[in-house]
Amino acid sequence: MKKRIAIGVSNFRKVLTEGYFYVDKSLFIKDIIEDGSEIILLPRPRRFGKTLNMSMLRYFFEKSAQDNRALFEDLAISQDLDCMARQGQYPVIYLSFKELKNDNWEDCLNSFKFMIWQEYERHSYLSDNDLLNEENRAYYKAISNRSASLIDYQMALNKLSKYLYEYHKQKVIILIDEYDVPIQQAYLKQYYDPLVSFVRNFMTAALKDNDYLEKAVLTGVMRVARESLFSGLNNLSVYTILNKSYSKYFGFLETEVEELLNYYGIESQLEEVRSWYNGYIFGNTVVYNPWSVLQYTRNWKEGLQPYWVNTSDNEIVHRLISRGGPILKMELEDLLQGTALVKTINQNISMGEVEKNDQNVWSFLLFSGYLKSIGQDIIDGELVCSLAIPNREVQTIYRDIVKSWFNDSVHADFLKTMLKSLIRGQIEVFASHFREYVQSSFRYFDTGGKVPEKIYHAFVLGLLVGLRPNYEIKSNREGGYGRYDVMVIPLDISQAGIIIEFKSVEQDAVKDLEQIAQLALEQIEAKGYQQELFDRGIYKIIKLGIVFRGKEVLVKARD
Repeated sequence: MKKRIAIGVSNFRKVLTEGYFYVDKSLFIKDIIEDGSEIILLPRPRRFGKTLNMSMLRYFFEKSAQDNRALFEDLAISQDLDCMARQGQYPVIYLSFKELKNDNWEDCLNSFKFMIWQEYERHSYLSDNDLLNEENRAYYKAISNRSASLIDYQMALNKLSKYLYEYHKQKVIILIDEYDVPIQQAYLKQYYDPLVSFVRNFMTAALKDNDYLEKAVLTGVMRVARESLFSGLNNLSVYTILNKSYSKYFGFLETEVEELLNYYGIESQLEEVRSWYNGYIFGNTVVYNPWSVLQYTRNWKEGLQPYWVNTSDNEIVHRLISRGGPILKMELEDLLQGTALVKTINQNISMGEVEKNDQNVWSFLLFSGYLKSIGQDIIDGELVCSLAIPNREVQTIYRDIVKSWFNDSVHADFLKTMLKSLIRGQIEVFASHFREYVQSSFRYFDTGGKVPEKIYHAFVLGLLVGLRPNYEIKSNREGGYGRYDVMVIPLDISQAGIIIEFKSVEQDAVKDLEQIAQLALEQIEAKGYQQELFDRGIYKIIKLGIVFRGKEVLVKARD
């Protein structure tokens, strides 16, 4: 019988002992041991194997009444005798912040207290020995009763590491998984400041100048700014997705995916799996999304689907892009068209500042796994990356976002009516609705002076996405003797194809918009843009010249 696929199973012992397929990442342990850093932070996108790897570290290092050595006997790490000499030799503190997703600060603090209590209970043998004096016994009891003060909870890991050291006569390993989950939740639910203050004090007490600490490993999605959370931690090393170190331990490598698909007899699907779920670049290593690959392997008869992007509501991503200006939205459309963006990347973001500028937005999207870096350089002391969409799965979320860009400005039914009038050739109706749409959507934007034509271009592309999947939308492509702005190609060749040429003039320009629109239509015909539609057997063609002057717009058509 084939091994089971471990969807959502992140307990290392369970995976190894209950018949699940395991992709061997055990040499991660060796790299942790040989890393001279006392504190290691490993930010990676969600569902890329962070929790399973942290669970593996716990079962490897922890002194336990249960002998865990056998778990590693058939894994690559077992061949390194020096590393295996460390197995089962350390007291371990293990915390996971991944469930700290509360709607308010009071509930979040209570969740923290419960999490800390659970770890104290896991080491309850400490309170039963004579090493604790009366004061420390009282403290331990207060944590267990969840009646301790806020300051006591902030000191909880510091004190627990001391108690463990005194009992085991061995320094402690601290593992904290998904440390930034409550930070992102607090940002969304507007209790960011008290949460960050608490976590900063909690982390500092546990990790700074802790004489009982052997090593600490933290995982999360973002490399949060040192001053906002890791103030004063000079012994901290951070390895992001841009670093070569640890690049092969999160996500699946090509050889690992080949082995997985071969084992389950679906190796013929490799090319499609590669186009949908591969393409992430960590350091110089190309990796697959492990969550989506495993989901597909289990459900391959259902076809390729966007498993990873559907695991959460992607609320932050929608929020950041929808609140961005028209230039950000234009650049997102460039990404969807396959154009890489060159952007300065901020590796030290605080969630409280992520919306302050587009640079932080692009940085967030990169480190969260929604973009990849296909090249990087240091220019004038700043990190500059060429950004692209990793694969077809991630494209789906951007397409969904583009569809919803302007729905807050005008009701969706209005948008549908406008698009329906366009494809039916009812141009006067379309023009009337489109003018209203432009006025509504651009009312918050400063359109003084000449707005770059590409902003209007992106605006209309975002609008036309609503025609998918019955129409193909193409932009800035070679056609005839030039490059057309936008072409709308019906999949049903009996329907009309649409060619759009844009023009933009300055806000205070005294120009005849009718004449400029006429020039746009003449350009379509002179350049022979319609030839691509003819080649597809589409002979019913609507040509549009659209002229923008600030929030003013004129639409002129020709059959």
